[in-house]
Amino acid sequence: MPKNRQFALAPLTIPGCPPPELIYLAARAGYDAVSLRTIPMGLPGEPDYRLSTNKTLFRQVKAALSATGLHLNDVENARIYAGVDIGGYMPEVEALAELGLKHLLTNIWTEDRSFVVDRFAELCELGRSCGMSVNIEFVTWASVRNIAECLEIIAAAGCANAGIVVDTLHFNRSRCSLGDIKSTPTEYLRFAHICDAPGPIPATSEELVFTGREARLYPGEGSIDIAAIVRALPDLVYGLEIPNLAAINELGRAEHVFRALEATKNYFEANGL
Repeated sequence: MPKNRQFALAPLTIPGCPPPELIYLAARAGYDAVSLRTIPMGLPGEPDYRLSTNKTLFRQVKAALSATGLHLNDVENARIYAGVDIGGYMPEVEALAELGLKHLLTNIWTEDRSFVVDRFAELCELGRSCGMSVNIEFVTWASVRNIAECLEIIAAAGCANAGIVVDTLHFNRSRCSLGDIKSTPTEYLRFAHICDAPGPIPATSEELVFTGREARLYPGEGSIDIAAIVRALPDLVYGLEIPNLAAINELGRAEHVFRALEATKNYFEANGL
């Protein structure tokens, strides 16, 4: 496997894990970087890990990054939804900039495309002012579901720091093609999410959400052609986003995080990636 492959631990792999603990778990397992969720999505029971309002947590995250040597690859989730106030993200983005964050993740939860384009452009300007890119992750059950729709929004917004996050689950579930990746400017592709999942593709939103949030698989255990997707991508950081509550309950967080990385490395090596 090429030495320049970098793997980041994504927060959804161990849902609800406090950011400092996630960083230390990632370091012990051998990851190169971490992603964090410090911008709440408002989900039921979701913990609030905002660094801008919790100075103790900010200091703990800063200390964990320094002690482990891991870098903070990206933070989620600066969502765009009906009525969102993009300015409300400013304090958190400024706090994250102090930690060296370069990539902000967003996804779209409103069908008002004109509103989306305006708010995305505003979010990109906020990110630009803090030295960050802003990257749309298309989500199969959200309002922007595939690469083509992402490209339309980016073109309309006209922001140089815009990008797209390819998640192998959503790529598969949204029935994107390898041609969609190949037609995407490489400068838009800064990091990707890796996981596997069982087939066939679920028929309902409820089933899609269940797999996406609770039952993804380690690479090689499911039906997604991860190797083909990776070969179509430029060299970038691969975030392992593999939530599997059954595995966490059986193995514990630390072992699940370790197995996710080992399975991914083994898959990459077996497929010459």
